Amino acid sequence: MNILVLGCGKKERPGNPDDNVITIDINDNVGADFVHNLDIYPWPVEENYFDIIWLDNVLEHLDNIIRSMEEIHRVAKPNASVTIIVPYFRSIWASLDPTHKHFFTVDTLSYFIDGHIYHDRYAYSKVKYKLLNKEFNKYIDKSWFRRLVLPWANKYPNFYETYFSHLYPMEDLTYELEVLK
Repeated sequence: MNILVLGCGKKERPGNPDDNVITIDINDNVGADFVHNLDIYPWPVEENYFDIIWLDNVLEHLDNIIRSMEEIHRVAKPNASVTIIVPYFRSIWASLDPTHKHFFTVDTLSYFIDGHIYHDRYAYSKVKYKLLNKEFNKYIDKSWFRRLVLPWANKYPNFYETYFSHLYPMEDLTYELEVLK
């Protein structure tokens, strides 16, 4: 498996020991394979090369979401898996960090989902993804109260966002996508 980890930082890398994991980060102190500003295109990796692409709290730091999603699409193989973790717009973590440039709702990435009304109506980009899953707080430890609310919020994310997220905001969103080529 060829795995690309964007904005790797010092976090644990996904994959198995025999996977080919390539990392990119702007910080030259984290041991990334490539030190590169992800706002500069193209990224220094091959086209149609990666089976898995992982962005853990990275996309909110980049200048251009549309261009970034197009670049992810460019370097991914057909049917590649893309995991994107971002702070939820109602979370304190979304606006706490002064380097965050974007905020994410349950439908922010729908502009790239094949067949979604936002993608079809606005056509900001020609790249297409299939939504496999979107989930609040997938990798975050859950308090007892959050464990009660979370299954319901994940089952009805738009209803939760519209009517309850201001009362009890989740911390982050994980989008799992498949690249369509």
